Amino acid sequence: MSRQFFGTDGIRGTVGQDPITPDFVLRLGHAVGQVLRRHTLGRRPTVLIGKDTRISGYMLESALEAGFASAGVDVLLTGPLPTPGVAYLTRALRLSLGVVISASHNPFADNGIKFFSARGEKLPDEWELAVEAALREPPQWVDSPNLGKARRLEDARGRYIEFCKSTFSSNLSLKGLKLVIDAAHGAAYQVAPEVFHELGAEVISIGCSPDGLNINDGVGATHPEALVEAVKAHRADYGIALDGDADRLQFVDAKGRLFNGDELLYVMVADRLDQGEDIQGAVGTLMTNMAVELALQKRGIEFVRAKVGDRYVLEELVRRGWHLGGEGSGHLIALDRHTTGDGIVSALQVLKAVVRSACTVGQWLEGVELFPQRLINVRLQAGQDWKSNATLQTVQQEVEGELLGRGRVLIRASGTEPLLRVMVEAQDQALADRCAQRLADAVNA
Repeated sequence: MSRQFFGTDGIRGTVGQDPITPDFVLRLGHAVGQVLRRHTLGRRPTVLIGKDTRISGYMLESALEAGFASAGVDVLLTGPLPTPGVAYLTRALRLSLGVVISASHNPFADNGIKFFSARGEKLPDEWELAVEAALREPPQWVDSPNLGKARRLEDARGRYIEFCKSTFSSNLSLKGLKLVIDAAHGAAYQVAPEVFHELGAEVISIGCSPDGLNINDGVGATHPEALVEAVKAHRADYGIALDGDADRLQFVDAKGRLFNGDELLYVMVADRLDQGEDIQGAVGTLMTNMAVELALQKRGIEFVRAKVGDRYVLEELVRRGWHLGGEGSGHLIALDRHTTGDGIVSALQVLKAVVRSACTVGQWLEGVELFPQRLINVRLQAGQDWKSNATLQTVQQEVEGELLGRGRVLIRASGTEPLLRVMVEAQDQALADRCAQRLADAVNA
């Protein structure tokens, strides 16, 4: 059965357009409640609902609450809280389900809903299919004595702040560091500055004044230029930018150098190795820079590529029993610290390496020079079968032979547009450009 509503990270879209409408979200809450009740064997389920700072969050929160109550499910409301905070509290409070109302890095006019299991993990496809099946069934309203109740979890923010702090080494401190924290006017606007301040850092906050309309607007992980300028202006040691729901980050040093997720993953792995930990491997994605893969291999670390998306990185880590993974966009995962990607926790892992070693992030990455990349989007005609294109196959074989050991090719179709994404990565920019253009020309030859 194919999924009608769920994408790779929950349900997302433009507010006021299907499926992000209050009537559908009420039905969704009811359907999820029905699925939960089937698996709780007579016990009343309790779900946790958190959200980011979008103005539409009020409306969707109310609709979800009503849907759950109508199915006989109790609700705890946290108000604005990072996505990984909802995952943590769901597990810590032994609840049935965690729900996040957020569209992550998207503009304020979008919103979405995603779910976490009782263990604070993303739910499998089978669960999503069960919910979609329940959406097609007639509602089963419970009678008045069995309606769900709702209440606010007043100390949600404080609980999550303490959890984040607990992932940083207890014998280390951030004293002496000046940090700029950019919360993208999003879910972490109250949490993130407090975490770093309470660990001893001098904190300058930007992107921490949400008005319901300005989330991700010129600030945050999708607009790191604001962080770069603030770090320079305040002569800070580092800058940390989160996205709207705070599950990914961008990192900037005092020189204004921006480090992407691939580089930060290397720092996290290298720090563990230097402490004598047994790191069997790390997981990246098809887009992870080859320089990081080679650098990890030199240190004896097996590197595996998952499909693009933190969900697939997480699945691969769990399958292999490994802890560390991530992608260049800043989604980083440390499964021995949290069950999901967490921008604040990941930033603390990088800062731990800095404080413990007295080396800057740049020094940790000496010798790891990212390979230049060239990405060309080629428009496909309706029904065009690029996979059986003999010319493209021949050119790809030739290019891969030329790049052997010093670059790689990635060709994949866009999931949202009629485009073929042709990416070449090589030690030399001119070589990457030339090879990418050859491949792009071959698509429609």
